[in-house]
Amino acid sequence: MQVEECRVAISFENRVALVTGAGTGLGRSHALMLAGRGAQVVVNDPATDADGNSAAQAVVDEIVSAGGRAIANTGSVASKEAAQEMVDLAVSEFGKIDILINNAGILRDRSFAKSDMDDFDLVIAVHLLGSAYCSRAAFPVMKENNFGRIVMTTSNSGLYGNFGQANYSAAKAGLIGLMNTLAIEGAKNNILVNSLAPMAATAMTEGGMPQELLDRFHPEYASAGALMLASEEFTETGVILSAAAGHYARVRVTSSPGFQFAADSVSPDEVLAKWADISDASGTMEFASAAEEVAYVAKRTVPGAAQ
Repeated sequence: MQVEECRVAISFENRVALVTGAGTGLGRSHALMLAGRGAQVVVNDPATDADGNSAAQAVVDEIVSAGGRAIANTGSVASKEAAQEMVDLAVSEFGKIDILINNAGILRDRSFAKSDMDDFDLVIAVHLLGSAYCSRAAFPVMKENNFGRIVMTTSNSGLYGNFGQANYSAAKAGLIGLMNTLAIEGAKNNILVNSLAPMAATAMTEGGMPQELLDRFHPEYASAGALMLASEEFTETGVILSAAAGHYARVRVTSSPGFQFAADSVSPDEVLAKWADISDASGTMEFASAAEEVAYVAKRTVPGAAQ
């Protein structure tokens, strides 16, 4: 099958992007690709190499040597103050912030029964709270400029679960809830909020994939999806995009139509008896908001109650 010729050339000229966790792996790939298409980039990462050199500065040096514009930031997204400083740096250095890719992350994998709750707190702090802190810092600037693109980094572990990753899965699932609400709140100001569910060969994943898969899962495949979500040309919000190894798919949260009991009260026994009807996936539905689901249920419960 021949791939249809691309008719739109996505450009990030005159756009300012902040990419967290961009010193290595996916974040580095995102930052380099953004800069290669004209963006001015704040490269965030607190990590250093074995010699104590800043990973973020190394990526900045790559961008600058290729003729781009970038600046390094070494703060931790788990700090509200540091998150604000990242956005302030973008504004002071480049005049604004148009794009935020919440990519920073860590792993503390262990089966739940053996897990350390301090590790649980840390994973939540980096993945979920870090994304919230950075998004909160960027939101007023984007709102003032009536433009913004925020990309959360979720995971198939958060969407479907994965053994030994309760902390990571909880954080990544939480990002979907955060995305959904920010997508609703940001829409009127052209702030679109979407999520990337990437699979890529990085330092975080190399222990969990066989080598033959690692050789195929280049970060650039995921970055192509991230940049599409971050572009002005993409005009949808609240989207979850799975991206890996040249495979792209839209992931949806859906509901069965459900079963409506006519009785004034319902027992657990009756719910169990109707479970096959309740869970019948024929005609699955999507709701754009919690209010939309409430309206659907109200209409079925009391026809005419919800217009």
